[in-house]
Amino acid sequence: MTLAWSLDMIGRCVTSSRRSPRSDSRCPYGEPCWSSAYAAPAGRRAPAKTSNVLKPLNVSAASASWETEMKRLMMIGAVAGLAMVPLLRAQTAPAGRGNAGATRRSFEKFTVEGQPIDRRPPELDTDHPVFPGQTHAPYHKTTDVAVTTIASGLDNPWAVVLLPSGRFLITEKPGRLRILNRDGSALHTITANLPPVYFRGQAGLLDVALDRNFASNHRIFFVYMRIIDADNCVQAVDSATLDEDAGTLSNVHTLFQGTPFTNRAVSQTGSRIAIDPKDGNLFVALGDRSTGDPIPMQAQQPDKYLGKVIHITPEGKPAPGNPALGLPEVWSMGHRTPQGLTFAPDGRLWAVEHGPRGGDELNLIEKGKNYGWPVIVHGINYPGTKIGDAIVEKPGLEQPRYFWDPVIAPSGLVFYRGDLFPQWKTSVLVGGLAGQAIFRLELDNDDKVVNEEPLLTDLNQRIRDVRVFQDGAVYVLTDGAGGKLLKLTPSNSQTRQ
Repeated sequence: MTLAWSLDMIGRCVTSSRRSPRSDSRCPYGEPCWSSAYAAPAGRRAPAKTSNVLKPLNVSAASASWETEMKRLMMIGAVAGLAMVPLLRAQTAPAGRGNAGATRRSFEKFTVEGQPIDRRPPELDTDHPVFPGQTHAPYHKTTDVAVTTIASGLDNPWAVVLLPSGRFLITEKPGRLRILNRDGSALHTITANLPPVYFRGQAGLLDVALDRNFASNHRIFFVYMRIIDADNCVQAVDSATLDEDAGTLSNVHTLFQGTPFTNRAVSQTGSRIAIDPKDGNLFVALGDRSTGDPIPMQAQQPDKYLGKVIHITPEGKPAPGNPALGLPEVWSMGHRTPQGLTFAPDGRLWAVEHGPRGGDELNLIEKGKNYGWPVIVHGINYPGTKIGDAIVEKPGLEQPRYFWDPVIAPSGLVFYRGDLFPQWKTSVLVGGLAGQAIFRLELDNDDKVVNEEPLLTDLNQRIRDVRVFQDGAVYVLTDGAGGKLLKLTPSNSQTRQ
């Protein structure tokens, strides 16, 4: 606790007491949280409130009185905070416990050539990399970018793909597909024939991908959360035929349905899709949806889809060549919440996934491998407690190629392919929610991250998805109720809005 933290919390209480309820409240580490204090999820009625309701009679007088009282309370809080600073500075975290000073909603990104961009201490004071270069790569600046806003006012957008016509297809978490023209103007909003979507916290209509033969069969795939009974919901993968001119869906079929789990657990959903360029089969990353302390071992249980990457055909069958990891669709296990999944130019599959409080990861996803969650982890539980034995390595469990501790909350992952940014030819781009930037990582021939560069830091926007399309530009979705679709191109001029 610091004086700045105390004043920040007082200010947040003051602000929130005057603010309208909202459904996109976020925890400090990246993803939305949900509580009954905010708006009820779509399709559910909010409980009637019969008490604790103030009815102002004289609005102007009440407002003036309220402002005076809040100023008085903030002054008292400031004085108290100043008195506590020497005592708090004298405290240090005991060995093996969370480092309270490390917790940040966002962080100052230092851009000194050759030095790491993040100077925060790790969340766990005993945390350490397993091999050199596994974290805190040096900063290296490449080129300035120009940012053009293609569309704004999107409602919690989660994924964007480019249709062969040049139009954009975007998912919105409440349960809508948007088709935009190339200039960003709205063409269609599709809700008809979509299955019922459970929208709450990290749940909703999430990723979307085009069939490898979309130009001829017009088939799309999408991942979403579906309610199966009063108490449980489940991740599902559906296919459908898209008529983009008419703005309709038809031939909607459920290809895969995961492990049912309580609908109160609406975090750690994962839900990215990657289409194998060789055969058109689907890889889908599923989060473990774990809650509580200690962390449940769902990602390590072979009879559950939670915390797994699955590998299925476009018809929903287990893909040929899957390993024997229990369930026939499972490709890899031990994942927490992968929200980025993509193929590199050499055909290998990569993912980024959220850690807990610390320990976001970049992983090379290989057949039959176990990525360790929650047995090995960089970081701690949200309340500050250790996870398991608080170890970062164990024989038989895979190491991340790179990790962030504290977190950036990664969402969206793409290898740069194009000619607009020639300096990025060996780079992977990672969206950051808590990090509020795109993080460019340059890889060498041994898959080691040799430098890191944060992009779009001046926008102060949570990045939900990042893509590279045929023109070589980078396309970005910002997160939240007022989401935007942005286009990045090289520039030596000022950023354009």
